[in-house]
Amino acid sequence: MTAVGFLYPGHSAEDDYPRIEQLLGSDIRVDLVHTDIGEDAHRVDALLEMGSAGRLAAGVQELRHAGAEAVVWACTSGSFVYGWDGAQEQVRVLAQTAGMPASSTSFAFVHAVRELGARRVAIGATYPEDVAQLFAEFLRGDGVEVVSVNSSGIITAAEVGTWGETELLALAQNSDHPDAEALLLPDTALHTAAHIPALEKELGKPILTANQVTVWEGLRLADRRVNAPELGALFTREPIVQV
Repeated sequence: MTAVGFLYPGHSAEDDYPRIEQLLGSDIRVDLVHTDIGEDAHRVDALLEMGSAGRLAAGVQELRHAGAEAVVWACTSGSFVYGWDGAQEQVRVLAQTAGMPASSTSFAFVHAVRELGARRVAIGATYPEDVAQLFAEFLRGDGVEVVSVNSSGIITAAEVGTWGETELLALAQNSDHPDAEALLLPDTALHTAAHIPALEKELGKPILTANQVTVWEGLRLADRRVNAPELGALFTREPIVQV
């Protein structure tokens, strides 16, 4: 059994995680702990507070008791808003507090883009423009070429969590760029787990979504490789593991 822990901010699209667990196989357990988000706002000051060490530390003990082998802060905006160095420090402190390997969704995107071998990406963000641009800057810090950024201007995760397949497809179509080798949808409040193959078929390229890459990152930290085509191209690049 491989058990991976996730610290998820508030309540929006957390049902993506049991869905992903079901698609991964019977010997993988996804443990989710909700963190207190404070103010629900895609605004820099609120995001910095959401990702503070104290708020993350509050959920760590429960994951330790559950037997998690690694932990991922399942929030993109609450990690990249710190900048490259600040996000690294956030993860370092989380690992030290948890006593296990740690990462965040922002770094999950970086590692997933590398895994795909993509050099140029497009971003379809639910966030306001200024926050979306901070994500693009974060990716550029690892040498990723961001060819376009589309912002939906939504302030709260609660609103994003109400989006269904129709809104998700429109976001993907409006955000794609012919030069992009992959499309990134960075908000963990966005329900995507059930729709990745359809999105990839529609756009004809890999789609990386926040909850998808977050779970993939947790498995990477736990040194577990799983083939699960229902979760998109990212999960077909690993060697097949018999379960």
